[in-house]
Amino acid sequence: MQLASIFIDGGAADKCIASASSHFCSAEKQFRFPLELGNQRPPTSQWTVTGAGSAILSKCGNGPYVTYITTGKVIDMGIKDANNMGAAMAPAFCETLITHFLDTGRSPNYYDAIISGDLGHVGKEIAIDIAKARGYNIKPNYNDCGVLMFDKQNQDTHSGGSGCACLGTIFSGYFFKQLKEKKIQKLLMIATGALMNSTSSQQGESIPGIAHAVAIEI
Repeated sequence: MQLASIFIDGGAADKCIASASSHFCSAEKQFRFPLELGNQRPPTSQWTVTGAGSAILSKCGNGPYVTYITTGKVIDMGIKDANNMGAAMAPAFCETLITHFLDTGRSPNYYDAIISGDLGHVGKEIAIDIAKARGYNIKPNYNDCGVLMFDKQNQDTHSGGSGCACLGTIFSGYFFKQLKEKKIQKLLMIATGALMNSTSSQQGESIPGIAHAVAIEI
């Protein structure tokens, strides 16, 4: 959505489709353990979401509108556990969040909702603590799509959902409807990601994180 906004604002395109997807089996097999082993998951682990979401961005229309984008930078805090992705990505989320506030002069209470991509329950709490330490209280209006995706108690999904589909499905389904119905008017969504592959994890390398923010308003 950031790139689509740049293309449209710069005159390179009039309409763009931005899509994101993830799949449970592919991610689990590649980054963790073969499913056939039936390994016990630690409490910090997340379940990769099978799903997809798309957004159409246009030069003309009645909104909601993309008003700001904040491109993140790579943050590596030395986390090496592929079963604790929330801890690996939370610092990058906070870096982008605070950069957005400093660039725009806005504060957390400017937005009706702030959502992250797939930090899960563990990463969400870490993000709240880091932001608080930096002078920003995001707890009242912040949530994570990995948390919203599953019912932790009834589905036993440990730290929640993971993968690109967390933000893709929750935004294009639930939050976009909230914007269209004007139940919320200002949304800041920050996609979170990890810069890793199966080989780097097997070699015990750290997992750098990155996050990108898009502000959508009516």
